[in-house]
Amino acid sequence: MAVFSVNGRTVTVEKNQKLIRYLRDELQLTSVKDGCSEGACGTCHVLIDGKLTKACIPVTDKLDGRSVLTVEGLSDFEKEAYTYAFGKAGAVQCGFCIPGMIMAAKSLIDVNSDPTREEAAHAIRNNICRCTGYVKIIDGILLAAKVIREGIIPSENNDYEVGSRVSRIDVAEKVQGYGKYPDDIYIDGMCYGSAVRSAYPRARVLSIDTSEAEKLPGVVCVLTAKDIPGKNYVGHIKKDQPTLIPVGEITHYLGDSVALVCARDKETLEQAKKLVKVEYDVLPAVHSPEEAAKDDAPLVFETDKDNVQAYKHVSRGDADGAIKASKYVLTHHFETPWTEHAFLEPECCVAVPLDNGGVKLLTTDQSAHTTLHECAQMLGVDYEHCLVENQLVGGGFGGKEDMSVQHHAALIAYVARVPVKVKLTRQESA
Repeated sequence: MAVFSVNGRTVTVEKNQKLIRYLRDELQLTSVKDGCSEGACGTCHVLIDGKLTKACIPVTDKLDGRSVLTVEGLSDFEKEAYTYAFGKAGAVQCGFCIPGMIMAAKSLIDVNSDPTREEAAHAIRNNICRCTGYVKIIDGILLAAKVIREGIIPSENNDYEVGSRVSRIDVAEKVQGYGKYPDDIYIDGMCYGSAVRSAYPRARVLSIDTSEAEKLPGVVCVLTAKDIPGKNYVGHIKKDQPTLIPVGEITHYLGDSVALVCARDKETLEQAKKLVKVEYDVLPAVHSPEEAAKDDAPLVFETDKDNVQAYKHVSRGDADGAIKASKYVLTHHFETPWTEHAFLEPECCVAVPLDNGGVKLLTTDQSAHTTLHECAQMLGVDYEHCLVENQLVGGGFGGKEDMSVQHHAALIAYVARVPVKVKLTRQESA
C-alpha cells in the first residue's frame, strides 16, 4: 500500500501496480498515454516530485509520500499557454505524443524560464514523435516559455484571409489530454479481449481446446472460428485475412489469430490466454518472395494456384519514349528495407452492444467505411447492426487501414453482449 498525491489530491493505493495503470485505469487521467508500456516512447511522461518520469516504469508501492503531476494538474494559465504556443507553432498533428511533450517542456521551463533551442531539444530527448517531427515542437516549447515568462497569452486575430495560417481546431484537446483515443474510453462493465496467436509461422491447426480457459473465474468467453456468424476472411484488396484460423486450416504468420479470449480484467485475460491449448502440425515456412516464387514452394494459401497475391498492370504515358529522349539514363538495382509504420498509438477498438442486437465500434483506423463493410460481413449483419465511429487516431501512415483489432472487438461484443476493449501490445503492433 502507498499514500501519495496526484495533482494535489492525496490518494491511497492498495494494489501494487505500474503507475500508468493506476493513473489511467483507476483515476482515468488519460493524458498519460500508453504507447509502449516499456519506457521507450515518452508518451506517459509525468512529473514525480518535479522530476520527469515515464509512468510505465515506477510501481505505486515505491511512491509513498511522493507527488505526481500530470497534464490534468497544470494550472489553467499553463494549459492555455501550452495550447496557444503549440497551436501557433503548428506542433500538433495526431497529438498522441503531445501531453508527454508538454510535461517534458514543463520540467525544463520550471527550472529554466528562458531556454535555448539546444536546451529545449535536450529536454525532449526521451520523447518520440512520428507525425510532426521535432522542429515545430521545439518552436512550441520556446514560445510557451516566452508566454509563461511574460505571463501574458497573446490574443488571437480571427480576421483570417485566404492563405492565413490557422491553428488546428483540435489543439486544446490534444495538448491538454482530454481528446479521446479508443484506449481512453472507459465504460461501466467493460471487459478486455485479446487473441491467442499462432506459435508457428506455418502450421496446420489440428485442435483447439478452450475448456480450461473457460473455467477460469472472470472469463467471459473464448471464441474460435466456429463462432463467427458471417464470413471469416476479410481484406481490402483480397479477402485473404482470416479473422480466426479454423481447425484444419493453416496459419500464415506468427501473428495469426487462433482464438479470442474475453475477461473481466487484464490479469485474468492474460492468464486465460495461456490456458488455451492448440495442437499444430508444423509445416515448412515460406520466408521471402524469392522462396515463394520457386516452383516447388509451399502454397501460403492452399486455395491459390501460386503465391502471387494479385496481378496489377499500371501504364501511364510513353515511358519508353521518355527514356529514349532523356539526356541521362541511370540503370541500377535498388532495394528498400521492410519498414514498420511505428505510429505511437497501438491499435485499439472498443465495441459496445446495441439494443437492436448489433454492435457499435469506437475505433482508431484510417478507413471507417471499410471497417464497417468488413465487420458487417464478418458478423453477417446489415449496416444498421454494425456502426463505426472513428475516434482520434494516434498516427497511422497507412498502417491503420486494414483490420487489426476492430473485427475481433466486434465479434466478442456481438457474441458475448458485453462492452469490450481490444488493444494490441507494442510487440503485437510491430
